Amino acid sequence: MDFGLVLQTDPPASAVVELMRRAERRGFRYGWTFDSAVLWQEPFVIHSRVLDHTERLVVGPMVTNPTTRAPEVTASTFATLNDMYGNRTVCGIGRGDSAMRVAGRRPNTLAVLRDSVRVIRDLAEGREADVGGTVLRLPWVRDGRLPVWVAAYGPKALALAGEEADGFILQLADPFLTEWMIRAVREAAAAAGRDPSSVTICVAAPAYVGDDLAHAREQCRWFGGMVGNHVADLVARYGAHSAAVPEELTAYVEKRQDYDYSHHGRAGNPSTDFVPDEIVDRFCLLGPVEAHVEKLERLRALGVDQFAVYAMHDAREAVIDAYGEQVIPVLG
Repeated sequence: MDFGLVLQTDPPASAVVELMRRAERRGFRYGWTFDSAVLWQEPFVIHSRVLDHTERLVVGPMVTNPTTRAPEVTASTFATLNDMYGNRTVCGIGRGDSAMRVAGRRPNTLAVLRDSVRVIRDLAEGREADVGGTVLRLPWVRDGRLPVWVAAYGPKALALAGEEADGFILQLADPFLTEWMIRAVREAAAAAGRDPSSVTICVAAPAYVGDDLAHAREQCRWFGGMVGNHVADLVARYGAHSAAVPEELTAYVEKRQDYDYSHHGRAGNPSTDFVPDEIVDRFCLLGPVEAHVEKLERLRALGVDQFAVYAMHDAREAVIDAYGEQVIPVLG
């Protein structure tokens, strides 16, 4: 199992770079950042610095979206980084949540997402792509390689991931839901004539190591709110008790009200008081190292290839070090 570190690009950018360097030294293979240019600093500028200050770390957004940057701009950015640092990027992409809604836009349609996956990958790898009726190619790309991983929860987005993506990003670590969603992705891949095992499975969630469970929950409760934004969209589309989406995912957003993005992804987010302890425990990895290893072994048995640690809490260095010393040597 590979391991990744996920950070927000809060200033100073030098702190993000140092945490990524620390993660690489501890055995992490991937470095991810949020991509919401109004709420945080521009990630791709920082990605360049991270790549320059690491040797092997694969870097990318978790996740970008199709329209805050035009697809050809996104492709060119990735291709430039790959040309400079040797194909060490990965494009995590989804419909868009904070980046879109903070700017007063709705998340993208799945049709737009599907098209962007193809365009970004083709252009970044040096092939032609039809961009709004105009055929484009980046003529300077040589031997480019860009895996595109799609973040998804609902049945149609899961199908898109299986049909089109190089990887699937699931932002929660509940084994029951992980199994359900991996099955949906793999069935879609098989139906599309693809090898289901060719789709890399990445689970991303907060991890907090320690015996004070109450404190860990409060540091990670924000995550249930972030996931809840996407779940609320699913409930609006399919209903609260639809067979299309498990109630184990949807039931907890019943009491969700307005969401304030100024606290998005931060410990103490006041918009997440609807998130019960049970959801924090299911969606995150909390407790002593042994509890983390046990849950990760269950996820690995389900087919998870990477666990990406969201480190938006008061123990970022501690969780990087604990994973590097006691978790990665067992599971990596």
